Amino acid sequence: MGEVKTVKVSKETYAKLNEIAGELQIKLRRSVSIEEAMKDLIKRREKGRKISDLAGSWNITDAEFKEIKTSIAESWKKWNIIEQ
Repeated sequence: MGEVKTVKVSKETYAKLNEIAGELQIKLRRSVSIEEAMKDLIKRREKGRKISDLAGSWNITDAEFKEIKTSIAESWKKWNIIEQ
């Protein structure tokens, strides 16, 4: 490890970092330090977001859902597979 710096964080931030480290520990099935958890957060930020990160984030009405479902069904009717 190179040069070491001290960073002050609130109790709440420290608790969240511990929570993230715990989740990472479960995923990796090994002990994870707070520093490793912070590096993982930085790496994820640098990679950007995945479309799956948006799952469950869009609240739609029943009417909107029905419209989308109907639109998809109509699109599938137009789909043609050319058999040879």
